[in-house]
Amino acid sequence: MDNLKGFLEYDRKEEETDAVKVRVKNYNEFKKEPDNTELKKQGSRCMDCGVPFCHSGCPLGNLIPDFNTAVSKNEWKKALDILHSTNNFPEFTGRLCPAPCESACVLGIIQPPVAIELLEKYIPERGFKEGWIKANPPKHRTGKRVAVVGSGPAGLAAAQQLNRAGHLVTVLERDTKIGGLLRYGIPDFKLEKRIIDRRVSILREEGILFETNANVGVNYEIEKLKDFDAVVLCGGATRKRDLPIPGADSKGVVQAMEFLKRNNEIVAGLAEPIPELSAKDKHVIVIGGGDTGSDCVGTSNRQGAKSVTNFEIMPMPSSNRSSENPWPYWPFTLKTTSSHEEGVERNWSISTREFVKDQNGDLKGLKTIEIEWIKTEEGRPQLKEIPGSEKEWPCDLVLLALGFTGPEATLSHQLGLEVDTRTNIKAGTDYKTSIPKIFTAGDMRRGQSLIVWAISEGREAARHIDIFLMGKTNLPTKGEGDLPSV
Repeated sequence: MDNLKGFLEYDRKEEETDAVKVRVKNYNEFKKEPDNTELKKQGSRCMDCGVPFCHSGCPLGNLIPDFNTAVSKNEWKKALDILHSTNNFPEFTGRLCPAPCESACVLGIIQPPVAIELLEKYIPERGFKEGWIKANPPKHRTGKRVAVVGSGPAGLAAAQQLNRAGHLVTVLERDTKIGGLLRYGIPDFKLEKRIIDRRVSILREEGILFETNANVGVNYEIEKLKDFDAVVLCGGATRKRDLPIPGADSKGVVQAMEFLKRNNEIVAGLAEPIPELSAKDKHVIVIGGGDTGSDCVGTSNRQGAKSVTNFEIMPMPSSNRSSENPWPYWPFTLKTTSSHEEGVERNWSISTREFVKDQNGDLKGLKTIEIEWIKTEEGRPQLKEIPGSEKEWPCDLVLLALGFTGPEATLSHQLGLEVDTRTNIKAGTDYKTSIPKIFTAGDMRRGQSLIVWAISEGREAARHIDIFLMGKTNLPTKGEGDLPSV
């Protein structure tokens, strides 16, 4: 480290942000880059532990103390090389990952942890600014053709790794733009789409082919996949969870991803606003307290909602870890996002019983009851309604942010693939499905998860596909930082 006592001398610093009243008027990213001196200080807070638990916390096995040290010494190009060696798209994870590495940081036992995600974001930003990140096509081609179905983080990571191995890669995307949920599910105020476009431009220069509006099994014939030597399915877990209660067919009960996708398309100039998917001048209730729910809150405020309320069926988390949730595990503690700070009434331990509609079928409210969680004799949590806690809430728009139940069945049915008990496409640790030459990775294999897991899955699947095609591979496994810079 540039300063071995940095963790004693420097406090953790977060990015400054635009004021709420300013940022809710647009969809731009609103966090401000710290200056170089401050970023060096944040790198110096790393203790370069003998056993760096941040490695185990990171699904990619990022070499975190190494790039922290490089930043602390102002060696930004070296930091970029280290980071790129394990992570294809640190500009995505640096913005969107919930940073399980920070939860596992040893310093976090006694002080706020090292600002790992902050550095992970600004190392590639420095790389793009300096022109260090450029296309690096493979020197030799194997002649093998691989199809990647889906262009989310798993698909893009698999595509770049397979292209580096010299294979001819075609990415098939059913939407009109590349990026999957990065583009259509993440609001621009968290990830401006130019960030995706500049990386996709590099992937194109490296020789990867992209076909959009290619919905495999719908308007892209399944039979065409036979033209490839291997196929990797990275279509995500996009089957939305419903709330099957009375009134669920009310006009105004909307799936969160429909709402978010439409807004992203509007911001990109690809669609026009429609009243059914707009929060403008409406009382909005978001059901679901995860990241998607938070994104709905931020988007609703930017659209001009009259009020925004958030329901969560689980109890309000504590501010500190419990004895059952020790370091270095992920902390199940109360999290307040930037979207929550922009205006929302949050409610915990509340269950929605009925959507209320008028004679025209339009939503006009919903009924709830408060609940408590008790343990059964077997020690399992069980929901119990609290008598007399019923309440009716007026609202014009309900956004269901309840997560996903698995991948859509189109591909598994048409290809005859086995699925597991959670309806995910069944695949072993080698990422092979029940059909030779067809692999799967990301949410389609493991279920709804994090962007960092998707990239990790795409990279690992690429290794196994390369072995399948060539009998061996030079692609690294998790935590091996031996690839050159992009």
